[in-house]
Amino acid sequence: MKGEELTFVTHLTSAFKSAQSLALPAWYALDPIWEAGEALVASGLPHDQLAPPWQMLLLGDGSPTRHLQLLTGEPTEVDVIDMSSVSEAADDHAPAPIQMVPAPWVRRQVWLRTASGQRLAYATSWWEASHVDDYLQNRSLPIWASLARLRTELYRDVRGLHYGHSQPLERAFEQSGPFWGRHYLFWHHGRPLTLIYEVFSPYLTRYLGETQTEIAHEIN
Repeated sequence: MKGEELTFVTHLTSAFKSAQSLALPAWYALDPIWEAGEALVASGLPHDQLAPPWQMLLLGDGSPTRHLQLLTGEPTEVDVIDMSSVSEAADDHAPAPIQMVPAPWVRRQVWLRTASGQRLAYATSWWEASHVDDYLQNRSLPIWASLARLRTELYRDVRGLHYGHSQPLERAFEQSGPFWGRHYLFWHHGRPLTLIYEVFSPYLTRYLGETQTEIAHEIN
């Protein structure tokens, strides 16, 4: 995967080859119109800025994989598109909380989709390289499914909201932006386990209703 080209890798053999590449593949951070930190995450947005169903998805501490399955009535499946070694956070432009996850990292990128093939979300996660195999024993499974099998107790700590554009994600979702995203830490036994950055497709408006993002119109 180079530049903004999308290589939809579904075979883990190909994904692991990217980890050996000298040039790290891109990951798809939003070009932000608006962002919010922990204070606004804790209090929530006014409902005329972001509708309550979307706030539950973005700001809640439940599993997005499970939520997507309940919304669509289909199993949520994963396409792994990248597994790369990352040694320096600055080189990967990861959100600041990555410094709380011990380095070096393995970065995993996935599409979350329905069993019938509709892409619903994009996610990038950074894992402590020495422990990634402990928690992602089957790397093609959603994180929620992997950790549920291990009966791992977790705390989802949402640290930031993002609202912005991404041409690669427009092509991948076949939906026009802007998009809503978030980043959060998973805590396990009192220590950060992984940092996750997620972006959701506007396709979900058919289940959740409109996002009602008046704040974006004001900024534009």
